[in-house]
Amino acid sequence: MLNLYDLTIEYKTEPIGLDELQPRFSWKLKSDRNDTWQSAYRITVSHSEVIWDTGRVENSQSVLIEYMGEVLEARTAYTWNVTVWDNHGESASASAVFETGLLSGTAFDGNARWITHGFEKDDTVSPVFIRHFTAPAVPVRARLYATALGLYEVEVNGVKVDDTYFAPGWTSYHKRLQYQTYSVENLREGENELRFTLGKGWYAGALGFTPTPNHYGDTTALLSMLILTYADGTEQVIGTDEDWTVSSGVIRFSELYDGETQDWTLPETSIGKATVFEHGLESLTAQENEPVRCLIKLPVSREFTAPNGDHLFDFSQNLTGWTEVKITGRPGQKLVLRHAESLDENGNFYTGNLSFAKATDTYFLNGEEQILRPHFTFHGFRYVCLEGLEEGQQISLTACHLASDLKSAGSFTCSDERVNRLQQNIVWGQRDNYLDVPTDCPQRSERLGWTGDATAYTPTAVFHQNIMPFMRKWLRDLAADQNPETGMAQVVPDVLSDGATGGQNGSAYWGDAATVVPWTLYETYGDKRVLAEQYDSMKIWTEYVRRQCGENGLWQTGFQYGDWLGLDAEVNGLGDERKGATDDYFVANACYLWTLQIMADSAAVLGFKEDEILYRELREKVLAAFRREYVTLTGRLVSETQTAMTLALYFDLVEEQFKEDIAARLEQNIAAHKTHLTTGFIGTPYLCLALSDNGKHAVAGKLLLQEENPGWLYEVKMGATTIWERWNSILPDGSFNPANMNSLNHYAYGAIGSWLYTRLSGLRRLEPGYRKFAVAPGFIKGITRAELSYESVYGTIETAWKCENGKITVDLTVPVGTTALLTLPEKDETLELSSGSYHYEYETATRLEQDRYTMETLLRVMLQHPAAQPIIRQYMPDMLDNPMIQYVMEEPISSLLAYAAEAKPLYEMILKVMNESGI
Repeated sequence: MLNLYDLTIEYKTEPIGLDELQPRFSWKLKSDRNDTWQSAYRITVSHSEVIWDTGRVENSQSVLIEYMGEVLEARTAYTWNVTVWDNHGESASASAVFETGLLSGTAFDGNARWITHGFEKDDTVSPVFIRHFTAPAVPVRARLYATALGLYEVEVNGVKVDDTYFAPGWTSYHKRLQYQTYSVENLREGENELRFTLGKGWYAGALGFTPTPNHYGDTTALLSMLILTYADGTEQVIGTDEDWTVSSGVIRFSELYDGETQDWTLPETSIGKATVFEHGLESLTAQENEPVRCLIKLPVSREFTAPNGDHLFDFSQNLTGWTEVKITGRPGQKLVLRHAESLDENGNFYTGNLSFAKATDTYFLNGEEQILRPHFTFHGFRYVCLEGLEEGQQISLTACHLASDLKSAGSFTCSDERVNRLQQNIVWGQRDNYLDVPTDCPQRSERLGWTGDATAYTPTAVFHQNIMPFMRKWLRDLAADQNPETGMAQVVPDVLSDGATGGQNGSAYWGDAATVVPWTLYETYGDKRVLAEQYDSMKIWTEYVRRQCGENGLWQTGFQYGDWLGLDAEVNGLGDERKGATDDYFVANACYLWTLQIMADSAAVLGFKEDEILYRELREKVLAAFRREYVTLTGRLVSETQTAMTLALYFDLVEEQFKEDIAARLEQNIAAHKTHLTTGFIGTPYLCLALSDNGKHAVAGKLLLQEENPGWLYEVKMGATTIWERWNSILPDGSFNPANMNSLNHYAYGAIGSWLYTRLSGLRRLEPGYRKFAVAPGFIKGITRAELSYESVYGTIETAWKCENGKITVDLTVPVGTTALLTLPEKDETLELSSGSYHYEYETATRLEQDRYTMETLLRVMLQHPAAQPIIRQYMPDMLDNPMIQYVMEEPISSLLAYAAEAKPLYEMILKVMNESGI
């Protein structure tokens, strides 16, 4: 039987307020029969009558089919229906609705005007705008269109109009400002009240490392239009104008970084009439990304008193959001809630990594039972320190996790619970930092849309959630904030650039977000429109880099972040200790070559033949120059760090004949560091990928499972519930790294997720949107099974493998309309499979359970083992008598390979005998 499901328009389910003039329709198919594909479809769109009918189209496409009918009308509800036929002669039909928005911000003109309050500039009170109106009857439809300079929340008749927060979101406000559309359900015949509360938010609030206010303006303002439609077809419009009144409410102070103060003892005081505020309408656009919601509520897991006497609450999860308080207090009682990510080594509340952020919410109670929460602030926290609770009082605290409400896409689990916790940390880090924009961190005085983090992490992010609307909105701001003279802003929206100078010059990898993110979205969703929209922006960045290049064709000038936070940093005071040792311009030109490849491929997709030829030829020239500058005639790299070797391998920067030796040297480097990585922001996302793709998959597995610092599982061992900014954010003794940047919620290093999904589970995209994909499970010692599910634009891909008890099993589900190439472990043949579910089971001698003795075993243990000693005496008779051996007794065997790689087979034989001995 054929079934249709997940009907979407522009990736959204039955949206209202859609401003796309040519929206695109998508659907997914399920069938209980294998080898099924769509053979034809028919779409109709109607409003009272059919306005577009494709007729039967003999085509298998079910994703992003563009509307080509008559021009859509503003504020209009449409029904669309799709019928599909498959190759078995079966058919299915389904329908959904969508509603257009204003289609242009100028629709407010004549119906509503920008209004503001008369508060003094230094007044911290949040203004409340109120309008009473009379409805002659209960309307059959009510739509509220609203936006603000600042943040707003809106109530109708005392009830919040929906469950979203932080409207209108953060955009490049001078060029782009979103408005929201709400369906208002609780209007009544007669008197009604419309009430907006405004906060400074990102518009006028304090932002940046050393927070400064008014990046976009110093006055909050409101624009709103409520349109009521009655049964007889008449409409009533209540727009913002001078008839609105302004009051001071309970919010006396509110800043994103510092928190919020509410005084419930003060009566609401009318300030007078609103005044008209001069601000244009041309920059308005409908809500593009998913709104922020409270996605999860967590109860307190532990209430306790710290050694220093603080009253603390632990929610057992580091998260972004706020704390909801339920209490009955006495009038005027003051409650203070401070938020932090961690305790220090002594078990006390730790705020040393918050920089200038106060992260404090204060409430003056009114004496009644109250449920309290902030409105225009958020915190990154796991712990709350409570002050002001009186003896015998009962209080209930709930942590509300706030994030953009993106559709879930993928899941991964395996046999190792430590890795499963790591996977949870990756997902939590993404959700915590996807609050309207992709930020670096949610807790300290920063919380900015750093482009380098997006470059590193987006290929992993697309697996967890459908990020297209979210990132599309951010990319539009990226383009809006771009300056051809500086190439790319380093944060988006850009609040770091000086308007007078045009801002900082773009830096490699950070600036490459302009090309990498749109290309990643295209590959994931098969959406050419995102490439077309961003192509000019992509080209601005590429041409900026091109202009920075010298006569040799390479980029070797200006500031670079380099391999940021690499652990092989210079510590002698001669360089920036936050930057790894990899040559800055080696990194810059590797990134330049990556971008040139993306530009050539994007031009090919879009049919820009001249550009395709230009960028392919330019890449060849730059690659030749790169090899002359950074690669010797024998394949050695000028800057032979882990990151440099990783980039050379992963991005094909060296000739094929040199790759095997470079991979071997990378393995030796890792061994010399006792099976630890030394990579930073640029090397880490690709290290394990490069190892797996160059015959060193086992080494990648060892890095994944490394429990000592630095390593992903070190963080897990130390109790992390999100991904840290630094490998050693918390030291083994529980003390904090003294560095001034030390977030415990930074998603960049979560990029290891991409390796889990594409190399361990083995899911690789072969065609955009996973129309065709490969599955080739990659076994590693220590993990005996792995399961993965991914919701592609065509449907659910599921793959699971197990190697236990002498048997290999592999299961695969292929969505309707897609093709999979399956390579079974320990089999040479690759199977081409169309839609359906498949199961394979066969015997094996492979054992993946972790051995007791491995290359990570200390040399001392090997030398003292009775099964190893005869072999050592036979093959290495001088080792035991060598006086220098005492200096490496506590080193892992793997580290010795850096000095004697030829001894590896012997060590492997000894370890095998040790494990078989049972001792």
